[in-house]
Amino acid sequence: MPRDFTTRKRIILGGVICLVAADFALAAYSFQLASEPLTTEQQFLKQEKQLKMLEAPIARAQKIREDMPNTQRECEKFEGLLLPASSGYSSVTSELGEIARKSGVTLQGTSFKPTPVPERGLTEVAMESTIEGDYKNVILFLNRLQRSANIYEVESLTLAPPGGNKGPANVIKVGLHVKTYFRTAA
Repeated sequence: MPRDFTTRKRIILGGVICLVAADFALAAYSFQLASEPLTTEQQFLKQEKQLKMLEAPIARAQKIREDMPNTQRECEKFEGLLLPASSGYSSVTSELGEIARKSGVTLQGTSFKPTPVPERGLTEVAMESTIEGDYKNVILFLNRLQRSANIYEVESLTLAPPGGNKGPANVIKVGLHVKTYFRTAA
């Protein structure tokens, strides 16, 4: 039995030492926390500003998600305004000729290069043409082209070399690259 008491005494003494060591560790940790400065008003305002900056993209994404049905309807309405592919080429050729006639320029060699956009039911049509006239009339043609009820995207204008030394000196020749879109789906 005396041995049993000595073992118990050592176990109790070891437990007390562990508790005292844990107490010292917690006291040191508590002291360290108490010595750190508290958040100042400026730091709080800075963190609040940072939080608002992080929340802004989330709010924008939510607004986009909410506006998506309206955007889809507007896209479908826009696509409904496009010419159908079945009659689009002749309509565009006719309209370009009419705009050229009213603007006082000569329209030459219109060529079409269609590119299907099947996921949208559209055909993108790149058009190459040359217009010839004085500067004022070329600008008038471009202005009327952009004000047309049909959708035309002027991709580029290139000053083309004159076809010879015939004609007035103020006549310029411009290579025109335009895109438009036709509906291919019903």
